[in-house]
Amino acid sequence: MDKHRNKAIWMTVAAALFWSTGGLFIKILPQDALTIVGYRSFYAALLFIPIFGRKLLLFNRITLITALFYAPLLIMFVTATKLTTAANAIFLQYSAPAFVLIAEPYFTKTRLKKINIITVVLCFIGMTLFFVEQFTRPESWLGILIAAGSGIVLAGFLLGQKMNRSEYQPGAVFWGNILVCLFTLPWIINTPLPTMAENGYLMLLGFGQLGLGYALFVYGQKYLPALESSLIGMIEPLLNPVWVFIGYGENPGLWAVAGGLLIIGTLVFRMYWLEVQSKKSGLTKAV
Repeated sequence: MDKHRNKAIWMTVAAALFWSTGGLFIKILPQDALTIVGYRSFYAALLFIPIFGRKLLLFNRITLITALFYAPLLIMFVTATKLTTAANAIFLQYSAPAFVLIAEPYFTKTRLKKINIITVVLCFIGMTLFFVEQFTRPESWLGILIAAGSGIVLAGFLLGQKMNRSEYQPGAVFWGNILVCLFTLPWIINTPLPTMAENGYLMLLGFGQLGLGYALFVYGQKYLPALESSLIGMIEPLLNPVWVFIGYGENPGLWAVAGGLLIIGTLVFRMYWLEVQSKKSGLTKAV
């Protein structure tokens, strides 16, 4: 196996593992969501400076728009995790590709393919299962709605990054975190300073879960096909509720698990189907 590819696989796995810890740390911390997300973004932004350096100063109109999607995405995910189960928050956020498939033809002036229509329908069926779950947990309706909204906002962020050149992409993430820091500053000022243990969790969220997670994934994307890096990234939503169950004792409902598996399974199937079709097309052209 190529040395760079082997390293990229392990770095992408590490990125997904870092991402998957978010739910547990957010649940454990006693601070409110806005205070947590403010500290997390502060530490993540600090880490990005030595890693990406001058790239963070590369800025264009799409960078600004993408940062304006990324900032509320960070806030909404932490808020949803506080208000509902970690499984609900992460699985509903991963419905984002369905919204991308709906919006992308408008920006690229292309037709919506049949496989994409099937993907969207199945993902929305999966999302409805989360709402069925709420009839047994009526107190977390707001969290469910915010989690679903985070999927829409994540779709906007993904589209923005896709439409921008790679050298501008770290800047969108960095400035999105800076916007979060500015927005949450009043909550941080009016909240007692975290204890050493709490600050340790906040640093793990910022430096590890968000900061290193993104940096490692960016490295992996340089040497891995999009299909492979995307599939490895699916480790995050699968393990996130597991860590929360082990470390916090939160049990995701059966409807939520079914809905999440339907969404993730649909996205994985679509990736493989497109890969198979691409290979068939290549063979046909070769003949």
